[in-house]
Parts: sequence; structure tokens; C-alpha cells
Amino acid sequence: MGDGAGAGGDLITTAERVHRSVESVIEGKPEVVRLALTVLLAEGHLLIEDVPGVGKTMLAKALARSVDCSVRRIQFTPDLLPSDITGVSVFDQQRRDFEFKPGAIFSQIVIGDEINRASPKTQSALLESMEERQVTMDGQTYELPSPFMVVATQNPVEMEGTYPLPEAQRDRFMARVSIGYPSPSAELRMLDVHGGASPLDGLRPVAHAHEIVKLIDVVREVHVAEAVRRYAVDLVAATRGHPELRLGASPRATLHLLRAAKACAALQGREYALPDDLQALAVAVLAHRLLPTSQAQLNRRTAEQIVLEILRRVPVPDPSAQSWRTAGRPPGVREL
Repeated sequence: MGDGAGAGGDLITTAERVHRSVESVIEGKPEVVRLALTVLLAEGHLLIEDVPGVGKTMLAKALARSVDCSVRRIQFTPDLLPSDITGVSVFDQQRRDFEFKPGAIFSQIVIGDEINRASPKTQSALLESMEERQVTMDGQTYELPSPFMVVATQNPVEMEGTYPLPEAQRDRFMARVSIGYPSPSAELRMLDVHGGASPLDGLRPVAHAHEIVKLIDVVREVHVAEAVRRYAVDLVAATRGHPELRLGASPRATLHLLRAAKACAALQGREYALPDDLQALAVAVLAHRLLPTSQAQLNRRTAEQIVLEILRRVPVPDPSAQSWRTAGRPPGVREL
């Protein structure tokens, strides 16, 4: 998966540096930091949903500042226009022609703060950018830089002044994560670290954008056996016929689940994905795309509970009858 053992080792060391850098700001949430890094290396987008004040924006900023690349923040508000995100064509009097002025989306890491406080029309301005990594304006297509990742935060829809994200918008996010409240010990450490000044002030980039691109190339080459691919398809197909769901997961969800599993495998030092990787990521990758029926909501059944039930019900490939490995191995890969 690389040109030499030294190069591969350097790449994994880069991933470790980014992980430690973000974790130095987000106290006591290593699994959340790992998921954010997994989504970055899987070329996905991350939705962070939780109540105010638990560090959603802090996580997004810490990830952005840990990588030396272009970063833009968009504060989503009810009066935000689609052109504020994608850009606008302005008539140049001297050239007698229209000139495109790029919007905030033209960055390698885009932080969308409180994305569900903007109107659905403005939210939809991100659809083409997130899926095709380009912006089309007045018949012209403009490519977005690489790597490209949208890290969006949102408050739960019960909060005042929020708009539910459209189904198409939610489906663009590879994973959704909730940070949750810290443990008492982590909150005590937070008071020591955050009490005087923001830890973001001292955060410096620990990786360059071109190193992240190389890491993404390593992840792309992780092997996925046919049985693991079929298991991913079975998991997603089970959501489409579930009696408590009126909307199951899309084929894009299957692709996102597989890409995330490959990144998870690489971060654990493996050159091949396992069913365990799919199981570990299924709730984060699938739950936010599902719509429970009215009866399921009355019974207080959540999408997360339904995904966990599907994981228990769908048969797991028999490891004794399968070979997950391949002859090759990413040079220098070790567990993060």
C-alpha cells in the first residue's frame, strides 16, 4: 500500500499525532475523536449533534486546527443565503464580464456551526459540494480542494429556532456522533485546562494536508473480502424492510459504511476489514439516515435501538470459512 515501510510508518505516525492533538482539547472522549479521524480518512463528512455546551464546535475546531490546511467557518443563521456558502458571480466593469467570487465552501475543512438554524433552502446549498466535491454556478463547474471535509454541528430538533435537516442532506453525512456530557473527572480536568484560556489558542498543526491525502490513499487500498461486503449490504437492506422504519438506509449508506470500515481497519493496524469494523460503525453511519414510523416513535423506539437490533439479527459471516486477509500489507501500519 505504499512505496516503503518507512513511508507507511510515517503516515500512521501522522494519524497518531492528529488523534493526540484533538484529544488534548476534548477531554475524556477518545471514541468520539477516533470516529472524527475515521471519517476524515474515509473522505466523509461528520455531523455532530448534541445539546448546547458539550463541545461540538470545540471538536470541529480542534480537528481543523490540527491539520495545516485551509479552514473556513460558516455560522448558519436564518438569514444566511445559499450564495454565502457557494459563491456568487459579480459583473466586472473593466472586463465587461462576470467574475466568480468563491464562497466559504471553497476550503479543505469547512466548519458548519449550528447547521439546522438555517433554512432548508440554504442547507441544500451544500448538497452538490458534499457529494461531488464541486460547485456549479452559471453553467461553470468549480472543483473543491482535497482533502475536503464538512464538519457540521447541530442542536437537537427539539431546541427552539431549529429546522430539521432534509433527508437528502442527512444522507450526505457519513456519520453522526453525539459527544455527551463528560465524566466528573474529565469535567474537573476541563476546569483546570479551560478555566484560564481556551486550549485551542495553543493548538498548532501537527499534520499537513498532503499527509492527509496520502493517508486517504492508504485507506483506499485496505482490502474488503466479498463476505464482508455482502454483510454490509445485508445490514443496510435490513433497514429497508424493517416494520418500524418508514425510510431505510440508501445505497450511499452502504458505500459510506464500507469506506468507514476500511479507515477503521487501517487505524487498528490491519490491511483488511472485518465484520467487527462494520458493527462498530453501524450506529454512527446508519442511524441518522433512518426515519422511524409514528408507532415506533410512540413506543419511544429510536433509530439507534433499531440498528442495534438489526446487528443482533443479521447473521455474521463465519470467520472459520472466510479469509479476510490478502497477501499484501500496508508498510509500517500499526494500531493507533
